[in-house]
Amino acid sequence: MSLLEVRGSHHFGATPYPGGVLANLDSYVEWLIWIAGIPVGLYAFVHALLQRPDAFAAADKLSKPAWLGITAASLFVLIVFHFGDASTILWLAGLVAALVYIVDVRPRVTEVQRGPRW
Repeated sequence: MSLLEVRGSHHFGATPYPGGVLANLDSYVEWLIWIAGIPVGLYAFVHALLQRPDAFAAADKLSKPAWLGITAASLFVLIVFHFGDASTILWLAGLVAALVYIVDVRPRVTEVQRGPRW
């Protein structure tokens, strides 16, 4: 009796999903995550590009050229490297950089340019 017969009908290396679309479900999810990250990086870069340079200094953040470089590199990494393969760590670093800009820098720069609220 072989090891496969002892374990039942399951065999090593089998896909966890039955045939059809579900056979590649993990690939589809990874592809969707990769595609969803690109607009995030694009938004961060375009927003940084359209802001006044003095607003970054007034918000006590890095300079506009620094954030343009960070968000441009982030967008490049999000486009070139794919989520779900060996370069996932680089892709995640690009996503984190874009999200730091969106969550931390963007609100402060926007607030500085808007002025005090009464």
